[in-house]
Amino acid sequence: MFVFGSSLVDNGNNNFLPNSLAKVDYFPYGIDFPLGPSGRFSNGKNVIDILGQKLNLPTYIPPFNDPSTKGRMIVNGVNYASGGSGILDNTGALAGNVISLNQQIRNFEEVTLPELGLQLGERSTGILSQFLFVVGSGGNDYSLNYFLGNNNVSVEAFTANLTTTLSNQLKRLYGLGARKFVLMAINPNGCSPMATVRVPTSNGCVQSLNTAAQMFNAHLKDLVLAIRPEMPGSNLVFVNSYKIIRDIIRFPISRGFRNASNSCCEVTKISEGGTGILCKRGGTVCANRSEYVYFDGLHPTEAVNVVIATKAFSSYLKAEVFPFNVKHLSEI
Repeated sequence: MFVFGSSLVDNGNNNFLPNSLAKVDYFPYGIDFPLGPSGRFSNGKNVIDILGQKLNLPTYIPPFNDPSTKGRMIVNGVNYASGGSGILDNTGALAGNVISLNQQIRNFEEVTLPELGLQLGERSTGILSQFLFVVGSGGNDYSLNYFLGNNNVSVEAFTANLTTTLSNQLKRLYGLGARKFVLMAINPNGCSPMATVRVPTSNGCVQSLNTAAQMFNAHLKDLVLAIRPEMPGSNLVFVNSYKIIRDIIRFPISRGFRNASNSCCEVTKISEGGTGILCKRGGTVCANRSEYVYFDGLHPTEAVNVVIATKAFSSYLKAEVFPFNVKHLSEI
């Protein structure tokens, strides 16, 4: 499995970036993770960790930026994702140093592919078709770019440009040997504590953020079928994490959750110089973490990640995974 994207799928790359403000290498992050705070934006495992377990991968996928990620370490895959990054190169600039999706793809092409060739020899060219290429990006292009007012275009035009850019990035990966793609939807970020604290609403979610996410997700789902003729032999799966999380938020109790609106950890407020997203270093943290939807101001708890990964892997509902699930994709 090769992984590209932002904080929802980052498993520690930003730890190794100087001057990055999007770092979670401290408690309470990782409070429920076997290795402690590892740079995952959650209390425990993220979606990628859980998918990897369901696919029976022998180890966690190592982060590209970790100096020890080389040699035999890379034969089951590498994670390139970077918290705060986006599909567009200028997304996340206010988070300091982040790795854009274009740069992540360059890291795969220029560093990992030659090294994979050394490890696997002749087999390396054909073996890429057996890897899953997971791409989870786009949310920050709205929250850390478009909605900061840097763009004087309509949200429709911005979304169309974003989809075209991503489509070209997927074709680049295809050109490098990728054949199996898992595309993650943008989450309902308008329902996150970060959004609702800034813009209190009567029904609990900030509609402008959710409308943009739904627009992008509709384009992304269409892309799954539209791009295939241009990428012969490829298969793409769209994982609708938006719907999966939205269903939990609408009916939390029936799904085993009790708190769908607050951060589990103490978040550094904007008035304290924070962004309203990340946990306060050494701050308080809720005891019943498996009952919370959000761990910090934006990122889900491990409990929610388990639901998303499980549905991605084995759901038969086309509204959740389209056109089929990741288990089927892995067996093709």
